[in-house]
Amino acid sequence: MRRALLLDTPAPDIATALAHHGYIQIDPINVTGRMHDLILRNRVQDYPEGGLMRHLHGAGRPLPAAQRTAFEHHLPSTHVLVAFPLEAWPHLHTANAARTRVASAWSGRLTPREKELSTHLLKEIAARGPLASEDFEDERRARRVWGNMRLAKSTLQKLFFHGRLLIAQRGENNRRLYDLPERVLPAATIAAPTPAKEETDRWLVLTLLRQRRLAMLKKKELSLVADLVQSVQIAGCPTLYCLLSDVPLLEAAGISPAAVNLDRTPEAARRSNLHLLAPLDPLIYDRRVTSALWGFDYTWEVYTPPAKRQRGYYALPVLAGTELVGHVDPKADRLKRRLKVISRRVRRGHPVAEAVGSLAQWLGLKA
Repeated sequence: MRRALLLDTPAPDIATALAHHGYIQIDPINVTGRMHDLILRNRVQDYPEGGLMRHLHGAGRPLPAAQRTAFEHHLPSTHVLVAFPLEAWPHLHTANAARTRVASAWSGRLTPREKELSTHLLKEIAARGPLASEDFEDERRARRVWGNMRLAKSTLQKLFFHGRLLIAQRGENNRRLYDLPERVLPAATIAAPTPAKEETDRWLVLTLLRQRRLAMLKKKELSLVADLVQSVQIAGCPTLYCLLSDVPLLEAAGISPAAVNLDRTPEAARRSNLHLLAPLDPLIYDRRVTSALWGFDYTWEVYTPPAKRQRGYYALPVLAGTELVGHVDPKADRLKRRLKVISRRVRRGHPVAEAVGSLAQWLGLKA
């Protein structure tokens, strides 16, 4: 898992990591660096904070469509925002169209007011280029949307969910600037035909496997990719699957994928090679696998009421060798230029001071 997820040998650049994983999840919350930056920090050589957004959109001004190699959008049938390589765009058309037919204040079909306003918004963007919701003077409020959102913002957001607009740039405070898809993506990507449903279904399962590298699959999912996967049997775990292309990693470690014996790697488990993982890191994203494989029950508690939190608002799991040994809950104080550790609980024998200091240095802060 460490090797397959690029933790032992980071990729040389963001494009390579993105192609390897299929997508990188994006989240705007910035407590100690944003989610996508924390994920890529462990996977890309010399990765700088904010690197993914500059890779997606350029620096200062929008990247020309012909030069783009990736874009932001949502995983089909979800509200999960990710960075995709260009190959994903045709596979999103069906899900984008489906959203226009369902009732959802967040991503579904346009209300009569939103539909009327959308004509004006699209016309203005076509004439003026990338715009944010703040660039429109309409002060009407959307109904039934969390946070008392402005109607212009909710309409732009839905047009994005529907694939009629894309994020062309990130402005101050991470705000979105939208533009027409044909001005964000290369012409060849826009012209690519919509794949057949079975082809997209197969792509979705392969993307899941590329993201996590070891995953549980439903019977229908397995039938779509049976020629490309290997089952992995681990005592105490449900049957897991990896890509055939990852089998050499198991064999190189002297492990047979037909019967993995975790007791055969005690030396690796004792290594002091520490990583502070992002709360939604691919290694731990599936809580069922994380619990079964490592005996580590982890929940991202950013949306958990404070009184019920076990680890903290933005706790980072600690990976030591092949064991998850605890957590550190840091918070960046940008004004005082210090990284504070709110709480920590780490198994004895695994000092984390160096790892915390490395995170602070990456953020341009002092520990």
